Amino acid sequence: MKKIFKYITIGLVMLSVSLVFNACGQTQKQSTVKTEKVSQTKTITDQAGNKVTVPKKVKRIAVVGSIWPLPSVLAVYFNSADKIVTMPEPSMTAAKNSLLSELYPDILKAKTSFNDGTTVNLEELKKVKPDIVFYGAENTKMQQQLTNAGFTAVGVSVSKWNCDTIKTQNHWIELLSKIFPKNDKAKVLKDYSQKIATMVNQRTKSIKAADRQRIFFLRQYSSTSIITGGTVSFAQYWADAINAKNVVTIPNSSNVTQVTMEQIYQWNPQHILVTNFNSATPDDLYNNTIRNYDWGKVAAVQDKKVTKMPMGMYRSYTPGVDTPITLLWLAKTVYPDKFQDINMVKETKTYYKKVFKINLTNKQTQKILNPDTSTW
Repeated sequence: MKKIFKYITIGLVMLSVSLVFNACGQTQKQSTVKTEKVSQTKTITDQAGNKVTVPKKVKRIAVVGSIWPLPSVLAVYFNSADKIVTMPEPSMTAAKNSLLSELYPDILKAKTSFNDGTTVNLEELKKVKPDIVFYGAENTKMQQQLTNAGFTAVGVSVSKWNCDTIKTQNHWIELLSKIFPKNDKAKVLKDYSQKIATMVNQRTKSIKAADRQRIFFLRQYSSTSIITGGTVSFAQYWADAINAKNVVTIPNSSNVTQVTMEQIYQWNPQHILVTNFNSATPDDLYNNTIRNYDWGKVAAVQDKKVTKMPMGMYRSYTPGVDTPITLLWLAKTVYPDKFQDINMVKETKTYYKKVFKINLTNKQTQKILNPDTSTW
């Protein structure tokens, strides 16, 4: 009887051990599956300060809202536009009129009909099935709408770094490098940008306050309005970065500050930089071809120092992939004597090659530095 009880006891123990090992095996298997699932995503902190879980493999990207330069940044970052499924209409307008669509014709396939650069139709957005949606980080309402609709929303900021275009561009690339580490370009871009910024500052910092050139950015220009950048704007950053004076002194004035010809006469800028947010050319100011504006009283017009800004992958007034080159171009344009040794064609080609592995031709580089707005 004792032997029978002994065998029964041993059998029960073995069964228990077997069940435990089987259970561990199941737990291990489930844990492995769970781990594999978790490993397909990662958590990053976006530029709105939100922690966002993003997929490690992203095949479809949407850009919505006010971050109009970002599609061009993405295309150059990946050296391809095939991931971009939708982008703001103003971004598409710039793409069609710049080198971007020549280098990356796939960008023209991106949907824009429901994405006007301010709002986005969420039902239409669902139809393009984005893996990730980039939006303007300052737009908390849009972030909530996207998140509530089930999208993976990542905030990208335009204003977080006080309109410093170099810092803004560097932080954009840094964020992309965290999401897409395979394409990491953060360090090489930051180093190159710093090199340019340091060179510009070293060559211009000794300019006395009284000798600093007075500059005016013609951001938008039409028969109904003249828009410039004020004291809190990219215009102010550009002026400060090259040790020049932004003539606009209106307190707390933004990137879309409307001014009058009378104010421009009073400020009397020595250089006028015409952005690519409008199709105007220097000749339009020299010949007063728009409305009845009379620019003939302004020093920059009298001295033929009105210049169209470069149009690289996007409008160069804003942060973007062309920012370091824009800074160097602006410094050379306003202070040519201090940058006689700088060949902008060579510098632009070197920059694109070193940072983005893109080989620009001389013709393509000239198209960036001397944009043709006649077909806009």
